[in-house]
Amino acid sequence: MHNQSYPSAGLLRRLAAMGYDSLVIMSLAMLYGGVFLAIKYWALQTELPAGEKASMGTAGFVGLLLLIEMFYWYFWCKDGQTLGMRAWRLRVRGSDGGPIRLEAAVLRGLCAPLSLALAGLGYFWCLWDKQGKTWHDRLSGTEVVVLPKIKK
Repeated sequence: MHNQSYPSAGLLRRLAAMGYDSLVIMSLAMLYGGVFLAIKYWALQTELPAGEKASMGTAGFVGLLLLIEMFYWYFWCKDGQTLGMRAWRLRVRGSDGGPIRLEAAVLRGLCAPLSLALAGLGYFWCLWDKQGKTWHDRLSGTEVVVLPKIKK
């Protein structure tokens, strides 16, 4: 895959992969929440005031965000694909065509939510960019390409 020329991923394919990944992330978030609350209220014997619902608080929320980021960092550095990206034949790689390093994965992971939060402009940018790159592709020195179909 190194230095091979593949077409840049389009917006719809990227969004479809994000949709698949969101299902995995929701499962991880529910598991994380259950474990966090079990540790907080059962193992640490934290008292819950009368009439109040269980809450992860700031520490739990920050931990959840870190877990989500680590999910992406791991899969992007491992082989350039999350489960959703694999289903849609996408791969993230360095602009040189090689695998991305952890530093690029972290920068990409931190910038991608901003691209989405700004009314999706960072993602829509790929529609006008000559190389089909999003803001977070540009900022992290990465690119997302479409892999060819594997013949069976």
